[in-house]
Amino acid sequence: MQSASHEMSAYPMRASRGPGPLARVRDWLDERGRPAWIITMILGFVAFWPVGLAILAYMIWSKRMFGCSKRSHAPRYHAAPTGNSAFDAYRDETLKRLEDEHREFVDFLQKLREAKDKAEFDQFMEKRAHKDDA
Repeated sequence: MQSASHEMSAYPMRASRGPGPLARVRDWLDERGRPAWIITMILGFVAFWPVGLAILAYMIWSKRMFGCSKRSHAPRYHAAPTGNSAFDAYRDETLKRLEDEHREFVDFLQKLREAKDKAEFDQFMEKRAHKDDA
């Protein structure tokens, strides 16, 4: 008689294989940026116009066409379940915490850049005011 763990390892679940081929293509194109998406769309129109139209519709729907590359609503990392619910919960909680910390850090850096830009602009305006007075 076989154990349950042996049966599970003999028949892996689909979720454990990772992202499908379309997700891998999407990620590959995202790594290369908007020009790769546009070239893919053009090639889709050349090969068979409904494919190009579908790619264009997807680009508009997912906001890839108009430069909204920050899709923070989606998690950055998705791992297949391991079968150990305690570990999966710990991993998900840790990843969520790390993503939240990353988001806070990015916001902090943005505020820091804005403060630096404002200080440089104020300094420029002071120099300009002194130049105009002279």
